[in-house]
Amino acid sequence: MKLVSLLLAVLIGTLMWGTAARAQSFPSRTVHLVVSYAPGGTGDIVARLISDRLAAALGQNVVVENRAGGSGAIGAQSVVSAPADGHTLLIGQPAEVAINPHWIRGLSYDPDRDLQPVALATMVPLALVIPAGAPYANVAGMIKAAATRPLTFASAGTGTPGHFAGELLKFRTKSNMTHVPYKGAGPALNDLLGNHVDFFFSGFPAAWAQVKAGTLKLIAVSTAKRSPAAPDVPTVAEAAGLPDFDVGLWQGVFAPRATPKDVVLRLNAEINRIVSEPDIIAKLREDGADVTSLTVDQFTAFVKAESDKYLQIIKQAGVKPE
Repeated sequence: MKLVSLLLAVLIGTLMWGTAARAQSFPSRTVHLVVSYAPGGTGDIVARLISDRLAAALGQNVVVENRAGGSGAIGAQSVVSAPADGHTLLIGQPAEVAINPHWIRGLSYDPDRDLQPVALATMVPLALVIPAGAPYANVAGMIKAAATRPLTFASAGTGTPGHFAGELLKFRTKSNMTHVPYKGAGPALNDLLGNHVDFFFSGFPAAWAQVKAGTLKLIAVSTAKRSPAAPDVPTVAEAAGLPDFDVGLWQGVFAPRATPKDVVLRLNAEINRIVSEPDIIAKLREDGADVTSLTVDQFTAFVKAESDKYLQIIKQAGVKPE
């Protein structure tokens, strides 16, 4: 019995040492935050806002990498294929995490199987923006214009929330609208500013600077509630008389699925602390983003609910991959 007890004690000690060693060895080198879209989008803004604070918390450099393409699939796949040690993380958004499995045939990864939810960073409405010189100033006027000529709407990519918001508006108003996808919000906003497209459901932070500068008009937000950053701007549901119109955008951190639990829990704690700092909250809310700290389990349940929601939107609007 003494020998069994001794062996058991050694085993427990070894396991505890292994866990402690992993915690102490992470991070041992630069941490990469992968954004699956071009610079200038909401995910890119959030990644760069938290990267310096995360670097200070972890004691290692944190770099942001933009890997655009495939409705976020290229960036997501690069994280799935990385070593599961916490040094390569995805700034995940609905397209690559909650939408692509229902949207892209032969997707090279399965978010449920291959990605580990770590922490929710922000939640933001989509801003329905139009060029400053547009001949209409509200949603009703835009829909009326679509009855006389085809309107084009940009998105940050096929299968993104902005794409589905535009398709849902087209479907529920029976309007003549055509989707024009881009590789990120930055390029989409540039073409909107150049009057090459008529409107864009952009992540609020990405468009807000241009709205404040007067180069774009914000005529509605996509969520069920108005944005505290622009309380006088109606929701699409209000402006177009479309009950239950509610499409949002969020940014969260994901790791490869086999990442050690202690590493995931540390990252969750650090990211929740960073986005809860008063100056970060103030900056995010100024840009129309909301902060909700979630545990790993809560964030996992949130992602599952979002996946179910977008599956229903795809079925309701009847959109097909382009």
